Amino acid sequence: MTRQQPGQHRHLVLGASGFLGSHVVRRLVERGLPVRAMVRPTSSTRGLDDLLEGDAVELVHGDVHDADSVRAAMADVDVVHHCVVDARAWLRDPAPLHRTNVEGLRSVLEVAREHDLHRFVLTSSMGTLVGVPRGGHYLRSRTDGERLALSYAEEHGVPVVAMCVANTYGPGDHLPTPHGGFLREVVRGRMSVHVRGAGAEVVDVRDAAEAMVLAGERGRVGARYVVAAGFWSSRDLHDLAASYAGRPPARWGIPVPALAAAAHVATLLDRVRGREGRLTPTTVRLMHVWTPLDASTTRAELGWAPRPVEETVRDAVAFFSRPHR
Repeated sequence: MTRQQPGQHRHLVLGASGFLGSHVVRRLVERGLPVRAMVRPTSSTRGLDDLLEGDAVELVHGDVHDADSVRAAMADVDVVHHCVVDARAWLRDPAPLHRTNVEGLRSVLEVAREHDLHRFVLTSSMGTLVGVPRGGHYLRSRTDGERLALSYAEEHGVPVVAMCVANTYGPGDHLPTPHGGFLREVVRGRMSVHVRGAGAEVVDVRDAAEAMVLAGERGRVGARYVVAAGFWSSRDLHDLAASYAGRPPARWGIPVPALAAAAHVATLLDRVRGREGRLTPTTVRLMHVWTPLDASTTRAELGWAPRPVEETVRDAVAFFSRPHR
């Protein structure tokens, strides 16, 4: 961790190897702020490797289910950015989702109670704003996690600020995320269709990271902030990415009912084969349950100003166009 200057907060990023977490670390480094990054010993640090070449980032190993490792990571820290999320909405067994998104978070919050933090910034989801029944086990775990964290603010004085983050796009999506994978397939010329009626709020991962940093400075304790830059349909996002990648626009659209029927068949086949496929009735529902969101409070209270989505998609396409992506 770089040396702290007077008036600076010291930051801890949990889940620092992830897409958003690595960008939060990067934004803190760009601001010259002291930052400690916690990752699991088995996690890839591709998103952090260039930052780890110097002494700008203190890297520590730990796990949210290991309270002692979290306690050690949180020592002498003022702001915690909790970026640990299991986003595998396609899982049939909800236990891993609940274990990470609720119980892992609870373990961290219990440790946070022991510390005099300035802010605890939670990576929540825009999914917590649309209602649980249509989102399956995944959105239920995210909603339960957000409620749990806000209850710690009200009942235990943990200074939680919940950031309801939209679908993130941009450079550095190494895995990639499920929605980033959609753009990657467009770039590779393997995606020539769109889903009719599908769409969601989107945001640049770099701007989402900036919102997390701003929330750590001055977010209202107990508040929920929308982190979204605009609502885009599946077709418009596809065609924008295709135009940057030099690919043709979508040739046709698949109706949601047809895709849902295909998802039921795919799920049955996956069970027979003993695997977890990503096309499930739940993931299809998550393509078309979203509505436009209002991020004006985030802009006004945090001074947040996201870039145009066109710039985000351009940079994401450039990243996926690099060799071996």
